Amino acid sequence: MVTHPCIRAAVALSCALLVRSGLAAAPAGEAAATSDTAAPAAQSAPASVPGAAHERMTLQQAIDRALATHPALAAAGYAVRASEGAVDQASRLRNPEAAFLTEDVRRDRATMTAQLNIPLELGGKRAARTRAAELARDAAGQDAAVLAAELRADVTRAFFELSIAQERLRLAQASDALAAQAEAAAVRRVQAGKVSPVEQTKAAVARAGAAIELRDAQADLLVAQRALSAFWGGAVAVPEADGSAETLPAVPPEAHRVLAAATAAEPVALASTPRALRARLEIEHRQALVNVERSKRVPDVTLSVGAKRDSGANANMAVVGIAVPLPLFDRNQGSLLEAQRLADKAAEDYRALRLEQAAALSQDVARLEAARQAVGALRQDVLPGAGRAYDAARIGFEAGKFNFLDVLDAQRTLFQARAQYLAALSRAHQAAAGIDRILGR
Repeated sequence: MVTHPCIRAAVALSCALLVRSGLAAAPAGEAAATSDTAAPAAQSAPASVPGAAHERMTLQQAIDRALATHPALAAAGYAVRASEGAVDQASRLRNPEAAFLTEDVRRDRATMTAQLNIPLELGGKRAARTRAAELARDAAGQDAAVLAAELRADVTRAFFELSIAQERLRLAQASDALAAQAEAAAVRRVQAGKVSPVEQTKAAVARAGAAIELRDAQADLLVAQRALSAFWGGAVAVPEADGSAETLPAVPPEAHRVLAAATAAEPVALASTPRALRARLEIEHRQALVNVERSKRVPDVTLSVGAKRDSGANANMAVVGIAVPLPLFDRNQGSLLEAQRLADKAAEDYRALRLEQAAALSQDVARLEAARQAVGALRQDVLPGAGRAYDAARIGFEAGKFNFLDVLDAQRTLFQARAQYLAALSRAHQAAAGIDRILGR
């Protein structure tokens, strides 16, 4: 949970200020009522949408649940097991063929032949076919690894979006509570004749704006909750992120090494990412299919052995034969050409993927570094400065030098700075998730 000291101080000081301003203009009974309602307003309401059961979970718990229940991973597992069956089938020998032939149906003159036709695969067809099936199995396994890596990155992204949405709702609730108290204080001061009714109108407008922001924050939280729970099929309990979004992610050293290698045009750059490994397996698989088609150019031989019974001559004879197809017209040229061009395509796809991932990784690293700098500036300068401005406006109002809208404007500036801080944190986590998605971390 994000708990920056400037926000805590702003909420407490605003409530104290509003209580004092209300007590100065209200009768004793109203002052007691104001005192009773001011204390709960200073407490941060739970960052949740009412009406649903919530389940707090850490990032690792969310990832584990998604990996265990996501249907796409289950489908990828079935694809791997199916490819194992394809490997088994590819390694099988071809079945022999039994044949029976009779000439002349008259029993005293019939000639009957029984023979066994045994196909003999030549040219390494079986080995090539088996190797291609094995590579297809490996590719299916890598597909599952790619899916798991991308799922981890997507869950991480959704988790921190939920964490930031929770904090954004807390901020909107605090802003709405302060705006409501400001409106009540303005009403009392107008009734006491100390300020113009215009002040009440301005306070009412500010309250309406705060209410709109609160509804938007509630809607954003609901969207973030549904986005995270969608990774495990939408459980009954609504997820609630149990973790701090202020833990700023760092650029992993591996990303810098990969980018340096890619800039130097080294062939190993981005070669070990999940998608790159999958693309390399596709190249090997396509080359194996080229070998399969090339092996088909060698004709197979069918060996025939059997026995022949000549009833007319009352004699038995052995039958031995061989059959060889003549590759006069079809030498599998078209299929071989197709396999070769598809292998070339796989190689170019791999090169394109490396360029794409290098560009995406460079952009995500730049976004993360920029977001880290923005968060640092907001932490060190903007948020403390907004807090000091709010304190000055409060003290000036108490001394009669400023009107209440100056305090309200300083408060709004503080909350806007806080919103910028949350947005910068969101950009940092989004960029870090993008890096993890590419590198498979």
